[in-house]
Amino acid sequence: MTGSSDPSGVILRPTSRLIVVDQDDRVLLMLTKSPDTSGASRWITPGGGVDPGESHEQAAVRELREETGQVIADPGPVLFTEDFEVPWDAADHTHGHAEFYLVRLPHFEIVDDEWTDDEKVDILASRWWTLAELEATDEHIEPAQLVERLRGLLA
Repeated sequence: MTGSSDPSGVILRPTSRLIVVDQDDRVLLMLTKSPDTSGASRWITPGGGVDPGESHEQAAVRELREETGQVIADPGPVLFTEDFEVPWDAADHTHGHAEFYLVRLPHFEIVDDEWTDDEKVDILASRWWTLAELEATDEHIEPAQLVERLRGLLA
């Protein structure tokens, strides 16, 4: 989804993202290609754009189902938000606003039946990470404060 534009040329894309944690306190992340000609990759939480007329909560429920196959009725309260400039040269927006939700689910394998054509190309892998693995990795993780947030949530 392309975001909304204002006269200054800012194109804002609202997103809903889910921090999915299983019964063993592992967090689900997806390895994706950044929208950039550099070809860089990053591990991100499931989630995506808020469609016109949709709330962040509705988008979180829809995105979780589309990206993982998991169905929930309510993502719960917003855990934190993040406003950011988009650094990628091939992105369709200049700024983002993300609302993050914590969802605890029993361990599952991702079902990709509802992935879009773009997701089939951009999502390279998925993995359940322990906090210790995230603390030790040199992989690019988004959001940048995920490890700090998880320390507080899992303590």
